[in-house]
Amino acid sequence: MSPRPIYLDCNATTPLDPQVLATLLPYFTEHFGNAASINHLYGWEAEAAIKQAREIIANGINATPEEIIFTSGATEANNLAIKGVAEAYFNKGRHIITVLTEHNAILDPCHYLETLGFEITYLPVQPDGIVDLAELKIAIRPDTILVSIMAANNEIGVLQPLAEIGELCHQHSILFHTDAAQAIGKIPLDVQQMNIDLMSLTAHKIYGPKGIGALYVRRRHPRVKLAAQLHGGGHERGMRSGTLPTPQIVGFAKAIELSLSQMLTETQRLIQLRETLWQKLSTLEGIYLNGHPQQRLAGNLNISIEGVDGQALLLGLQPIMAVSSGSACTSTKIEPSHVLKALGHPDNLAYASIRFGLGRFTTEAEIKQVADHTVNTIQSLRRIKPR
Repeated sequence: MSPRPIYLDCNATTPLDPQVLATLLPYFTEHFGNAASINHLYGWEAEAAIKQAREIIANGINATPEEIIFTSGATEANNLAIKGVAEAYFNKGRHIITVLTEHNAILDPCHYLETLGFEITYLPVQPDGIVDLAELKIAIRPDTILVSIMAANNEIGVLQPLAEIGELCHQHSILFHTDAAQAIGKIPLDVQQMNIDLMSLTAHKIYGPKGIGALYVRRRHPRVKLAAQLHGGGHERGMRSGTLPTPQIVGFAKAIELSLSQMLTETQRLIQLRETLWQKLSTLEGIYLNGHPQQRLAGNLNISIEGVDGQALLLGLQPIMAVSSGSACTSTKIEPSHVLKALGHPDNLAYASIRFGLGRFTTEAEIKQVADHTVNTIQSLRRIKPR
């Protein structure tokens, strides 16, 4: 049996950390109660576990436990934030601002709201992927009710200036939402200092279980109103009905706890590995780094390559490594990345791009093997003359 390829797609998902698995397993079997069953021990155990998890997650972003609303993941959290605000603040205004490089879990709800009469401003980004704060300021209108800008881009890893965006939004009494699915546990996040009103989170990007996420909803200064998108029991302060999945929630909290405790050392380690990979790849001509070289996630390296076919490149890399050419949510679409197009790339460079997602279990030996194989594959493809 051939060895499995080296996994370098950690921006798509991550393996469950063994410590997370050990923490959540008892809540599938021994402590399996429903937290809403308040009349017996099994329900009390589940309720206590969820309460503790809520506190851990809240502390990780400087929020209060009551401000954490559990969802099935960041996609649901994004939908709840955007549609929930649109419906709740309908009489105040019908204008929302977002960015062209957002994940489809932001862009698609915005497109949906356009069919209902809302106006959406899609801001461009600078060539390094960072939003221009001056353009954001110009885009703000009296009827603007929400600005939604992601913390860290899922394709190119670029970090947006959250504190500056939050300050600008609050100066104009506009709610600020950020999709922090890629950022939680990897960069410091403080909803108070950054003036963030709504923040979407997920577990499976930080070695937690799939199927669980959360939405931070500010309760004070201002108190954010949301219209529920799921009805049927009034769970989660009436914002999201449904029986809470205790094992996933417990695992989510453990994943955040581990990531925060390792953040500094892991960031330094990943930067070293990323730079080792980039130094090897950049020895070739026609290799372009996508996104800001420093203001990016430590484990993300996204490059475009001249003179090769994108699909042929992926096929050439597949036996050795598992990487992607963009967002996992759009990997079935044969079209150039909307993120790379927003950076100003022509189609040929947008097609011929590779996203390396390094993670907790990535080793130096693996990076050296990946670097050598990638360089050899590019050189081989460039030698092939088109007919």
